[in-house]
Amino acid sequence: MSETYLAYDFPLLGAFWTMLWFFLWIMWFILLFRIIMDIFRDDSMSGWAKAGWLVFCIVLPFLGVFVYVIARGKNMGRREMAQARAQQEEFNAYIRDTAGSGTSSAEELAKLAEIRDKGVITEEEFRRAKEKVLSGHGAGTGTGSTAHVGSTPRTPGV
Repeated sequence: MSETYLAYDFPLLGAFWTMLWFFLWIMWFILLFRIIMDIFRDDSMSGWAKAGWLVFCIVLPFLGVFVYVIARGKNMGRREMAQARAQQEEFNAYIRDTAGSGTSSAEELAKLAEIRDKGVITEEEFRRAKEKVLSGHGAGTGTGSTAHVGSTPRTPGV
């Protein structure tokens, strides 16, 4: 009597098992790399402890990963959230610094007057750019500026 391999008697079932093992293999590597990243992320561990955990996870990967998840897995999410929060705060600080470093209206007017005095722009262009700066739309300092003050809509009664 010959042995029957049920998983390979039906091609669809064989494909299912192959996909399942492939998925588990990929998930294993994702878990392994997340643990390695967590080992390096943890500031409370000394360098020797990090080296020990790293060697344990590389030499005996299944046992090392499972022991790490059991022993230190509770705080993995907290460390990841703390890092994400710190990155968001750094990004927000960068945006605030970048947005806050713009020039004020007085500085823009001084630059416009300097450009006019050098003869780069005409008096009419200076006047239009000055009105744009004062209205809060920015300076149109180019010589080919097509900004027209009269084109801004005005609210009746104001």
